[in-house]
Amino acid sequence: MKEFMSNHIAGLILGILIDLAAGDPHFLPHPVRAMGRLISLLVRRLLGPEKEDGQSDGHSGQGDNKSEKRRGMLLWWIVILLTAALTAALMYAAYRVNRYAGIAAEAILTAYALAAKSLCTESMKVYRRLSGHDREGATLALSMIVGRDTENLSEEEITKAAVETVAENTSDGVIAPLIFAAAGGPVLGMVYKAVNTMDSMIGYRNQRFFSFGYFAAKADDVFNFIPSRISALAMILGCRVLSFFSRSFDPSGAFRIWKRDRMNHLSPNSAQTESVCAGALGLKLGGTHTYQGVSVEKPAIGDEVRMAEAEDIKRANALMFVTEAVVSAVILAVMAAVIRK
Repeated sequence: MKEFMSNHIAGLILGILIDLAAGDPHFLPHPVRAMGRLISLLVRRLLGPEKEDGQSDGHSGQGDNKSEKRRGMLLWWIVILLTAALTAALMYAAYRVNRYAGIAAEAILTAYALAAKSLCTESMKVYRRLSGHDREGATLALSMIVGRDTENLSEEEITKAAVETVAENTSDGVIAPLIFAAAGGPVLGMVYKAVNTMDSMIGYRNQRFFSFGYFAAKADDVFNFIPSRISALAMILGCRVLSFFSRSFDPSGAFRIWKRDRMNHLSPNSAQTESVCAGALGLKLGGTHTYQGVSVEKPAIGDEVRMAEAEDIKRANALMFVTEAVVSAVILAVMAAVIRK
């Protein structure tokens, strides 16, 4: 047991460090891209190609279609079982070689599950364009990391959108996969990534995926329920740490807005970290966004203590990294305690 936990701790630490150092090099294959191709293939087979009206062949156009829900559930289980089986087979093969190969495989897969460096890299592209007052370039960079329409956003709105993305993905892209990878190794870490990827691809409330993606969206809510709240509490603590170094961070505001606005979202999880970040920086986030030309009304999160500025993107990233450090420290402390018993 001690050897197993030692190997697991080594793989987890190395995975975190690899992600922080290398992120997601686009020239290398990535499991999430493979998941995306599989999901797209299954969508075409189980739902049919998209038609010009946004529906699919065999799509009823009704708000609740039980057949589509069953097919969506089938897709979910196929992707989950394949992901778990392939990851488990890879880990088994690696550890059969020797413990060092196993640790290396665990580290690489853990790094693939995390997205801290990539999230920082992509959001900082928006920051650099805004700093140079290149609104068109900032709009293009933002469109790479958000699902909403970005063409008509002002510089302040672009900043807020980038801050929201960093805040939300601190949970979805960093803390949640870290927790699952710590609890169940690369197998559970990759399963979580599959859950999250399916939600991002088919978990929409539009006419095409309303029923077909229902199970994927609800499963993502379940998987993220506890991690999102752990992320929020860790982010509040992280804000306290950062407040010792910069007056730009308000830990009392972070806690107050989280307590008030943590459920101000269509999702039960997304506003957890967004509300902390909004309170920490004194920004008003959320509100009405446009997706593919359709306006979606969302509750506001936070108070507009001041106008958003490009530097807030850097501050949101700092909050993300400190939050990851807090959660990592707690996880490693728990693992070390288990080994000592």
